[in-house]
Amino acid sequence: MPRKPSAIAPDWWDYTTLDSELIADAAALTPAKLAGLSRPGFRVVFYDTLEDFYLAEALEYISAWRQSTPDNPVGLCGPIGPTEQLPLVARLVNTLGLNLGSAHFWGMDEWFDVATGREVPVTHPLSFERADRELCFNRIERRLRIPDANLHFPKGDTTAYRASWNAGVRCAVMQGGQGDIKHWAFNDPLPRRGRWKHEPPPPEEYRKLATRVVELHPLTLAQNARTSGGGNITMVPAQAITVGPAETWKADRVSIWHAGTHDNPLGQRLTALMISKRIADSAVPMSLLADHPDVQFNYYRGGLGRCAVEMH
Repeated sequence: MPRKPSAIAPDWWDYTTLDSELIADAAALTPAKLAGLSRPGFRVVFYDTLEDFYLAEALEYISAWRQSTPDNPVGLCGPIGPTEQLPLVARLVNTLGLNLGSAHFWGMDEWFDVATGREVPVTHPLSFERADRELCFNRIERRLRIPDANLHFPKGDTTAYRASWNAGVRCAVMQGGQGDIKHWAFNDPLPRRGRWKHEPPPPEEYRKLATRVVELHPLTLAQNARTSGGGNITMVPAQAITVGPAETWKADRVSIWHAGTHDNPLGQRLTALMISKRIADSAVPMSLLADHPDVQFNYYRGGLGRCAVEMH
């Protein structure tokens, strides 16, 4: 039986093409039932305050970098969205006097400018590299900073970035948020065209994708306009460069942070249910993490919301 058309963008795959019963099951999850979705290889963690939530996220940076030595360098891959943890990371590094001389960092993604055929410059108001540097790395004392050669930001030419994942540096953790379209980084569902017009790509095909320039789902454009551009969708590039599943599976752990400001109550429940039940479907890219050996979902309890009809 053919899949349903998307209720959002008919020329795309997305979570609205899933079986309605699965979506209803996700909507019915209470916080207690959500916590009960933990299984070996997938852990659900709750935080009662935003202070605790973002501090825990910042401490993942510290825990990863403390493992790094010149002989065995270790790094972390981190997101823009959320960003609240980034100034805390810098403060912790400075307070602890943590020397990051052997540590590494990978940015998850960056906007792509179709007109120039390359990544947006750091002067662009939405530049992710700019945000990482201004909110975190430039705030670290110079004597403690990660060498610039150890900061790996995605570029339009992905050659150097992809090579950095195969250069003998262990990625202890890949952090991420979750967007409205149920992606991590900009691993959006694919358009319904060509060989994927009638069925989304099988999970094993999607997982082969490496860092690349991607076309963004319309819902992703709308979300980034809402969260980062005051709703001005005209300033949001239609393409981006994103770390791929191929690199994601090189990370020891994938740690996803749900503050309640990016994805909605249904989305926060749906992907956890699919990962817990090992339901991998590339129309919901986050669900493909069901096959990663170590995934943790971190929730701010106050951001979970309810999947109930409320007229506002």
